[in-house]
Amino acid sequence: MRKLSYAVAATLLAFGLAGQAQAVELGFSGSLSVQIATLDPVVLPGAGTATVNGSNGAGHLSGVQLPADVFAVDGFLVPVTDPSVFPIAGVAVTAMNGAGAFEGNGGSGSFGGQMPVIGVTKVCLYGACGSSVNISNLEVPLTVVGQGGQVTVMGAVNLTVIGAPWTTGTAAIGTLTQMGGVSPLSNTGAPSGNLTLVTPIFISTNIGAFAVVPAFAILNLHFVPEPGTLVLLGSGIAGLVAVGRSRARK
Repeated sequence: MRKLSYAVAATLLAFGLAGQAQAVELGFSGSLSVQIATLDPVVLPGAGTATVNGSNGAGHLSGVQLPADVFAVDGFLVPVTDPSVFPIAGVAVTAMNGAGAFEGNGGSGSFGGQMPVIGVTKVCLYGACGSSVNISNLEVPLTVVGQGGQVTVMGAVNLTVIGAPWTTGTAAIGTLTQMGGVSPLSNTGAPSGNLTLVTPIFISTNIGAFAVVPAFAILNLHFVPEPGTLVLLGSGIAGLVAVGRSRARK
């Protein structure tokens, strides 16, 4: 009986320590996507460790902090073959995320914050990026994406980019929308929790057909157990199994 008590205590301790660790830091995998109009999205995969709920313990998701440079690409090429978006013939993206800080209530739609997307999207006109027939490029700065603000670029084509913070609610540009969310609602700050944040990117130009170019950025995070947590849980469960076998032999 004493061995069984020790094994149960070890298992409970494992769960307790795991819960404490997960309330502070959690590993995650995910992606940062940028969707410009009807073009194929640029997807930046990444993985790292997030600080979840600070030191307040487990429960409803109340805060997430992400380090910079988790998601990054350099000169990522997206070919464009859809004739409806002519003269756009290609897109090249060089970007990374800045540090992110999000807070609110994970059990509702009031969760969000700021994480800048640092870099630029080069829209290649009349020819694929880098080709000899590519005669003009449109540089779209991304710095205001995910944190708010406005930046204007003057040139052969004038454009203005307006950004906004991230949200788990609905991001909208005109009638186009993207939805964020958390799952499960009761405790997203836990292993296997999912968090989706969205932000609108309003792009306007002096080209009639592209006077307004709607775009969105989408951040997906999937929290995963830490290796140390799995070891603790495995040790406790193994203890229970060993005790059960010992009692069965008697």
